[in-house]
Amino acid sequence: MREYLLRRIATSVIVLIGISMILFMMLHLTYPQPGRAVLGVKASVAAVTAWNRQNGFAGPVTWQYWRYVSLLLHGNLGYSAKLNKPVAELFAQRWARSLYLTGTSLLLAMLVAVPLGIWQALRPNQFADHVTTGVQMVLYAIPAWLLYVLAIQLLAFTVPVFGYQASQSTSLWAVMGDWHDMTLPIVCSTALIVAGLSRYMRSAAIDTLAQDFINVARAKGLPRRLVLSRHLLRNASLPMITLLGLSVPALLAGNFFVEVVFNYNGLGLLFYTGLQNEDYPLMLAYLLVGAILTVLGNLAADIAYTVADPRLRLARPGQ
Repeated sequence: MREYLLRRIATSVIVLIGISMILFMMLHLTYPQPGRAVLGVKASVAAVTAWNRQNGFAGPVTWQYWRYVSLLLHGNLGYSAKLNKPVAELFAQRWARSLYLTGTSLLLAMLVAVPLGIWQALRPNQFADHVTTGVQMVLYAIPAWLLYVLAIQLLAFTVPVFGYQASQSTSLWAVMGDWHDMTLPIVCSTALIVAGLSRYMRSAAIDTLAQDFINVARAKGLPRRLVLSRHLLRNASLPMITLLGLSVPALLAGNFFVEVVFNYNGLGLLFYTGLQNEDYPLMLAYLLVGAILTVLGNLAADIAYTVADPRLRLARPGQ
């Protein structure tokens, strides 16, 4: 297990280095002169050149990259000239809000998707299964922003039950207590996550029900409740570990569309502001943090999957 863990960590480090290089090069090609975006189109060439040199955006791109990496290693994510604040400070002000919104939605989605997927697997190809599958496919296929807009139109304007935007309070505790404004974005996000997770859970449960150990448990006369809880639920839930690992970036990097549509002051809305302002350091930091969380989420899911399923440990040499 130790050798496998070291190999996965080494691979993750190499992947992160490659991702950081690709992101840096892509944004450098898109915004070769960040000083122009900061100072405006009317600024002189000399002023733009001086600003780029002063802020480390002059010289060969390889030198710029190594300078950026050295700052990252010291915890410096750059400085947003548009917002006149360090990027790390901007992230620190908003990460908890994004974590609350997406974390709550993911938790609620897991509580709904797992039993829903098992319920469907026990009734394959029945009328209830077809209806549920149809609703799931509609939610899975519909663009996220369109669902949010329709929900606002229906439940905030046509039938004014909830607020049309998320809580605007600067206090996280106040946001958590503002159910009038936070219910709609949380419920909409939960519905989209359930649509995807429950389909995976249904498929995994159907495959598990066809396994020999399920038939043996039934043949031994175990009550249906014990077969479902001890054998079906545990084994069918293993694929969900991977999906949870892939959800890690959304937990801290923020759910872009829900925050923009509901005007929720989290990391997703911050990135949208950076796009509008052509804020080079802010965009680079957001994308890099998202990439880091993606790699770490996959690493954590892979390790958790190996721990949860002894067959994988036996199949991998050197563990």
